[in-house]
Amino acid sequence: MKKKIGFVSLVGRPNVGKSTLLNQILEIKLAITSDKAGTTRNIIQGIYHDSDSQIVFVDTPGIHKPTHKLGNLLNKKAYQNTDHVDIILFLVDLKKGIGKGDMFILEKLKKENIPIFLLLNKIDQMKKEDILKGIDQAKDLYDFKEIIPLSAKTGDNKETLIQCIKKYLKEGEEIYSEEDLTNVSTRFIMGEFVREKVLELTKEEIPHAVACYVENYEEEANVVHIQVLIVVDRENLKKILIGKNGSMLKEIGTRARKEMEQFLGKKVFLSTYVKTLKNWRDEEKYFLELGLEEDE
Repeated sequence: MKKKIGFVSLVGRPNVGKSTLLNQILEIKLAITSDKAGTTRNIIQGIYHDSDSQIVFVDTPGIHKPTHKLGNLLNKKAYQNTDHVDIILFLVDLKKGIGKGDMFILEKLKKENIPIFLLLNKIDQMKKEDILKGIDQAKDLYDFKEIIPLSAKTGDNKETLIQCIKKYLKEGEEIYSEEDLTNVSTRFIMGEFVREKVLELTKEEIPHAVACYVENYEEEANVVHIQVLIVVDRENLKKILIGKNGSMLKEIGTRARKEMEQFLGKKVFLSTYVKTLKNWRDEEKYFLELGLEEDE
């Protein structure tokens, strides 16, 4: 059976709600979220299915003014993933207003010969008259194919967005089976849940370069055993993550385990430990996780 088929890229500054919107559309927590720029650093595809469409949403890192090598890499990844898609969803935080950072991204997107939707997020926190004012101002910025006010958090206007996307897609054969949800492995998602809790609990103390790997994953009928390694580059960061008498590491594990159980629908036994790598190149997989090439 033919359906409306297409790839849709989510683009915008950090913390505008791209990952939250992806999770809302899929109705499952697939991409981690936090208030830190650079939380999303891998390209995650979420596959939306319904009776007449299959839409692959591509969540990208937030585009920002980089202050380190990882920031440059994340920007490069985000721009690359506007290629070969059918629609670009340009997400902005309407509550904060469309600023210089948004306009910088828009100038880059204008070069793409791809339909661009402007998504005005966080309307759940705004008055109606302010939303209408924001829409009027946005109309003068560019000839967007669609301007859609929405709330990634509550799902307001989510269905309107899906229906608008379908109007611009062509019919074709399904690319994925109906059971497929994403391009990343379950092990990867479990590691990301731990990284999310690290960022959530440590605030500004821990840099983006923290990485989490699932060292062991054993699934049984009603239970899953998971072991996660957390890697940092300095000994003092290791001490922060462990906490007094292991209190911080325990809290990270407790919160991550709840996310894992909700995602897997099974009881999870989770163990976590922290390792310091003063020279990241000592472990190739750490660089692979960050997406850094050996010759950079």
